[in-house]
Amino acid sequence: MLTAKIRTDMIAAMKARDDLRVQTLRGALAAFTNELVAKGKKPTEELADDDAVTVLKRLAKQRKEASEAFAKGSRAELAEKELSELKIIEEYLPQMISREEIEKVARAKKEELGVTDASGAGKLTGAVMKELAGQADGNLVKEVVASLFD
Repeated sequence: MLTAKIRTDMIAAMKARDDLRVQTLRGALAAFTNELVAKGKKPTEELADDDAVTVLKRLAKQRKEASEAFAKGSRAELAEKELSELKIIEEYLPQMISREEIEKVARAKKEELGVTDASGAGKLTGAVMKELAGQADGNLVKEVVASLFD
């Protein structure tokens, strides 16, 4: 299970005195506990892998947004720290599929649904996201679908 792997890796990072990794993984474990409590379960239970991936994606998104905000605010050192944490979190996320593969799925769905113009782009984006089920970034899917109507 993902939670157990993160816990084991955190202990290894403690022994290696890798402070950034320890803090990042500890934060992820805390987020898992918060998710359990939010779902009405006991904090001592273990979070299912799908839910853990959802939480990790949320954490990754927060790191990206924070990094961009720090970069805009001329705080390069803080932006760099957020990006380092993002890399650690991404190690535990499933691999995302490439733009080309998203495009193949989008073209197939476009034919299947009979979408001919940009007015059906929202419906097509939703169908592609459902098909890819967490294997692709939503913004990238939106970009690919928009490019099909150019």
